[in-house]
Amino acid sequence: MRIDFRASPRPTLGVEWEFALVDRESRDLSNCAAALFDTAKPRLEDPGRLHQELLRNTVEIVTGVCDTVGEAMADLQSTLAVVVPAAEEVGVDLFGAGAHPFAEWTAQHLTPGHRYEELINRTQWWGRQMLIWGVHVHVGMPVVERVMPVLSSLLNTFPHLQALSASSPMWAGTDTGYASNRALMFQQLPTAGLPFQFDTWKEFEGFCEDSVVTGVIEDLADVRWDIRPSARNGTIENRVCDGVSTVEELAALVALMHCLCVDLDGRLAGGESLPSLPPWHVQENKWRAARYGLDAEIITDAACRERLVTDDLADLLLRLEPIADRLGCPDELRSVADIPRRGASYQRQRAVARAADGDLTAVVASVVEELYASLT
Repeated sequence: MRIDFRASPRPTLGVEWEFALVDRESRDLSNCAAALFDTAKPRLEDPGRLHQELLRNTVEIVTGVCDTVGEAMADLQSTLAVVVPAAEEVGVDLFGAGAHPFAEWTAQHLTPGHRYEELINRTQWWGRQMLIWGVHVHVGMPVVERVMPVLSSLLNTFPHLQALSASSPMWAGTDTGYASNRALMFQQLPTAGLPFQFDTWKEFEGFCEDSVVTGVIEDLADVRWDIRPSARNGTIENRVCDGVSTVEELAALVALMHCLCVDLDGRLAGGESLPSLPPWHVQENKWRAARYGLDAEIITDAACRERLVTDDLADLLLRLEPIADRLGCPDELRSVADIPRRGASYQRQRAVARAADGDLTAVVASVVEELYASLT
């Protein structure tokens, strides 16, 4: 099966930011995406910047093709400047986290469409459980032969991104004990979760052909890996991160993902063999980051050496500084270190829950307030 990769001549950026819709009074999820689309889309210069998703309680804001983190953030904020007041008219707020603290999946409605209906028909209970939201970041890749090696090496920093963005500690009214319940929930879907580590594009094509022939997927969009190649866009799409509640944190995470891809691709182009971890270490690191967040001790190499994720992050940010300078995002990359100092979203949500004597509506309100404060 031949899959043509539309290579990008430069390391472009594209960002997709998912939001839940929450009622402004009850703070529960609201199945009103259609009403929000009807209100907001006529006001948008490009209606394609606002997307529907699997459930009617969700919207996605997307950028066009950007060259810098700053350009991507400005693009998103321009769309949000229209969508936020439109949401207020509909009676909802945008909620940027990996999961809602107390919503019940049985009350959620499916967005009409063959693809979504087929997904639920196939996945049943697990598909209906997908009350989760994330951030997806595309980075343009110039040569198809380097896509799979770069993707495999990106898995070394999977736990860093997961821990920094973790924002789904609560589920159906219960603290799960995990920093990111979303990470483990999403991997229950077929073809979701960690990618296979292929050395070549041809091996990836073989996997896709087998999957189509055996009915695992209908097309490439059904490959829902945490990090995946996007042949149509000519990018690597990083889907590790939980939903994010502020523009500043999003800019930091996008800068980190941009720098990581460009750094690895440049090293490979220069003749270096990229570091990679055995799949069993990658899997364990994902679990540790989902469970412990910024307190996770991760496996750093095939020799089984371990290190606190925040200590490893500090060295990583230092190494990426020259790449950030070249890409025009030095400030955004430096701000990644602010997340552990301030506390990741899962930590902030738990602090709010404790201060409110377990009132989870206060948690929803705090996440909404973080977003709106960051837009002013």
